Amino acid sequence: MLCKIAWGNVRRAGRDYLVYLLTLTLAVTVFYAFNTISIQVDLAGVAAENAGVGDLLGGIISGLTVFLAFVMGFLMVYANNFIMKRRKKEFGLYQVLGMSRGQVARIMALETLIVSGGALVLGVLLGIALSQLMVFFTASLFKTQIADFHFFFSVGAFMTTVGCLVAIFLVTLVFNLRVVARARVIDLMSAGRQNEVVHTRNPWVSAAVFAVGLAMIVVAYVRLLSDGLPYDGSPEGMTAFLITTATVVVGTILFFFGLSGFLLKALQSAHGLYWRGLNMVTLRQLAAKVNTVSFSMAMISMILFLAITAVTTGMSLASVMNESVERGTPVDYTATLIYFSPQSVDEMNADAASWDEPVRYAAADGPVDVMKAFEADTFMEGEREGEHFDLASIAGDYLQVDCYESTPRGATKPLIALDELCRRVDLPLPKGVDDSSAASMGLLVMSASSYNAYLAFRGMPQVDFGSDGYTVLSDMGEAVNKVYNAVLGEGLELELGGCTLRPVQDRVNEDASTFANSMMGMNSGIVVIPDDLLATLDLPPYNSYLLVDYADGVSVAEGDDYVAEPRLYGDITNAAGEVVAGHGVEATRTSTYESVDSMNGLISYLAIYIGFVLVVACAAILTIQQLSGVADAGRNYRILAELGTSKREISHSVLVQQSIFFVFPLAVGIAHSCVALSVIIELVTLFGGMSIGGTVGFTALIFVVAYGGYFLVTYLMSRGMVAEFVRTR
Repeated sequence: MLCKIAWGNVRRAGRDYLVYLLTLTLAVTVFYAFNTISIQVDLAGVAAENAGVGDLLGGIISGLTVFLAFVMGFLMVYANNFIMKRRKKEFGLYQVLGMSRGQVARIMALETLIVSGGALVLGVLLGIALSQLMVFFTASLFKTQIADFHFFFSVGAFMTTVGCLVAIFLVTLVFNLRVVARARVIDLMSAGRQNEVVHTRNPWVSAAVFAVGLAMIVVAYVRLLSDGLPYDGSPEGMTAFLITTATVVVGTILFFFGLSGFLLKALQSAHGLYWRGLNMVTLRQLAAKVNTVSFSMAMISMILFLAITAVTTGMSLASVMNESVERGTPVDYTATLIYFSPQSVDEMNADAASWDEPVRYAAADGPVDVMKAFEADTFMEGEREGEHFDLASIAGDYLQVDCYESTPRGATKPLIALDELCRRVDLPLPKGVDDSSAASMGLLVMSASSYNAYLAFRGMPQVDFGSDGYTVLSDMGEAVNKVYNAVLGEGLELELGGCTLRPVQDRVNEDASTFANSMMGMNSGIVVIPDDLLATLDLPPYNSYLLVDYADGVSVAEGDDYVAEPRLYGDITNAAGEVVAGHGVEATRTSTYESVDSMNGLISYLAIYIGFVLVVACAAILTIQQLSGVADAGRNYRILAELGTSKREISHSVLVQQSIFFVFPLAVGIAHSCVALSVIIELVTLFGGMSIGGTVGFTALIFVVAYGGYFLVTYLMSRGMVAEFVRTR
């Protein structure tokens, strides 16, 4: 009997359960679809070397799904509060007719179970369809071809989804039973005649609170724009960032809290607007609702801010890496040796003195032959175990490029530093290096002959430096390169070793400034000077780049496999047996592209997943708030209809209210995001140009589908409720 009653209630109150069902179905859909990522990676034909990203991303999403399930659980409790408010009288009538509270609770549990089961079925079906489509999206992210697409069903994703749904169901059930256990029959039967007590605030005090909140938001904006992000992780930077964050959060809360207090008073002063049509009713209800939901609106604004920023930043970063990797992979394989500086040798020798087999370190007199240095390496496993690493056996054309520090031996100050160049061309230091030691460490130096050899290796035209020419190399983003372009474009003269140097180019050639395979710019500044001048400056070597293209007859796969085999690195020593350098980063063109694809997949999926769920949560909260408000105002709408107001006018009043409640938190969230994104973009331009233009459309699509969809559902349900109130007058 209880099951029959529960099923009948769900069918009869289907409109009340629509928001609950819609939100739960969307949650199940995305939970299932995104938890099939590891299968999608396999079907998308991702290379074995890169397939691990599927397991990594799957693990992250699984953990994130559990967290989001609890968030959705409490959201469902909020949705059920709306249903309870609409049906309190019904539940009270059950008890008047002789049902115990336990029986009423079981009816509620059965109704929740029926709706949850329906959401599970619909959500899994939609999730299965979405996961099949996402295989093609995954393939596009990883730039692969789907060789063997077939229908798939993930038992693991299904069990994770069911587990999350059970958790949501239990959380909802516990809170519902708690409401039934505490409610008295008289309260349930009189629920339709009880009004919410609205506390009116002093409009002048509210105006002051609003002004303080707005001022705090402006202060937070100014602090963020001036201080930037704590990129270096310093305690001072983190403290300043936390203060800025707290300021904008508190300011947003005060902004909405104060707004609700003086909104009605301010609107009443506009007599032409206030007394027109149903504006008086609309504005009074609007002010009353803002009064009661000001805190939730502030929190929704902050959550929307996080969602907008996460999606836009994540997708834009993926775009930056896609563009940068094209220029950042000049050859099949690159390796770097890093020489020990004279300043660090003494400290390293002191540490090594306590070792069982002491090693002696020394500063290098000059660059070593990298190709020859690799001969000391031995393979650690496989068929080649114990053999020496013979890079020459797979190398075709190769080139070594040597760079030097700009601080002469025995000196403490570099000859060329970024902060000095910025001062001379009257430009500020780029964000991200203005508070760090990188600005004063000094640029690297390269000989003209070495650079021209690099240009010849790349098939690019030579540069004539003469006896007094120089240029600057950098493959970083606009933030740094605009300084170097100003230096070259203005013809800035450099005084080095008693020689006056003049630029031979008018801007940085970014395409001819990359010496190591990398997904983003790594060359922050190298000054190329004539060989004769370099010989007189007594500069210690800083690093050596080895650029290798595989020999004819050696495939990319064979070459990549050879250099990727685990090996034991030998010491890089001078003639006296002292260690003078260490091995730096090695990278193949293939591995760099795979790393970019992995990062793109990781960032894109997490940004979309988190952003979509947060937007759905915010939209669902607003929907439930508005539907509850319409339900509470039912008697008022009935009275308006009895006084001759048309249903169209009442529906228009509801539409205006709901539009403001949906748009206003979104507008504040967008404002916060615009300021945050301006800082993020400025920081990312250190490594490459970042434009949000390509991702704004994608972000807007998420909001149109999720946020706009909920707004449409809210209005349609509200219009139906208004029609019901009017019919029963």
